[in-house]
Amino acid sequence: MVQKSDHIVDAVITWVDGNDPKHKAKIQHYLNDKSSLKSKTLNMRFNQINEIEFSVKSILKYAKFVRNIFIVTDNQTPDFLKNKEFASKYYPTVSIVDHKIIFKGYHHYLPTFNCLPIESLLYKIPNLAEHFLYFNDDLFLANKTKLEDFFIDGKPVIRGSWTSFYEDIWYKKVQNYLYKFLGKKDKSKLYGYKKGQQTIAKILGFKKYVKLDHTVSALRKSTYTDYYNNHPEMLERNIKHRFRHYEQYTNQSLANHLEIVKDHYKHQKDYQLVYFQNYKKPLWWLMYKFNKIEKNENIKFLCLQSLDQCPNHKLEVIKKWLHNRYN
Repeated sequence: MVQKSDHIVDAVITWVDGNDPKHKAKIQHYLNDKSSLKSKTLNMRFNQINEIEFSVKSILKYAKFVRNIFIVTDNQTPDFLKNKEFASKYYPTVSIVDHKIIFKGYHHYLPTFNCLPIESLLYKIPNLAEHFLYFNDDLFLANKTKLEDFFIDGKPVIRGSWTSFYEDIWYKKVQNYLYKFLGKKDKSKLYGYKKGQQTIAKILGFKKYVKLDHTVSALRKSTYTDYYNNHPEMLERNIKHRFRHYEQYTNQSLANHLEIVKDHYKHQKDYQLVYFQNYKKPLWWLMYKFNKIEKNENIKFLCLQSLDQCPNHKLEVIKKWLHNRYN
């Protein structure tokens, strides 16, 4: 598909192989609490079963307008790209970008085991298009997409609904009171996906925020360049922590709310998403959701979060579906 030169679009995927012994050794070196290595929550962030291959294939199949796909990693290469001759022939538009490249000038913050600093520096990928799409490695395009699903007249499409901050929601107030009364861990000192979105929206002066979900983010490189050139302390705030920290913010939400301030965006309330958060439900329920994708072309995104936690008998069915869908 031929595009106007100012509407060239690239895709970026962040990826880590948490099963890599070298990666595990790095984490162990920097963890104060070594027992955290056995933490299910920690492992869920890093463990993978080669979903990245299907994420790439979903872009190649269902987003023909994408020019290049950049996989951002820490000195690692996904299995399906390790044979250079094979990769060059079948994946000529896919390339690996090491953390050292985007952390130029900030190498003292490497290695990092935190997606937030990495996401904050994606705009520094060499030769990245002005307009780009950001994927986590557990995110797939579910059906055919077009440029206008992400950018309309160069304006990013922002998916989500305007939502109140936690402190303005009554049941969250009650929940916080009960936590304090019962002496439970203070959640205000923990990072959370929604909290990170609220943090940056407040900093930018919003009274509510557009709540993201696990979909592809449509972003502009100049939005980050302009903001961080004028607010270098905000970049430093988000990249200095090797592990997640409560003061950090969600970088895609930063871009979204900056676009809203400039009135340079298109709003889409429908997430157009099928999302799997856990795999406790029966197999028929999983297949029901896959069937929804096959029958509804308006569903654009599929997220299979923490697929490594899926029981083997269900995992085999899911992997077969991925193979049939994207090969």
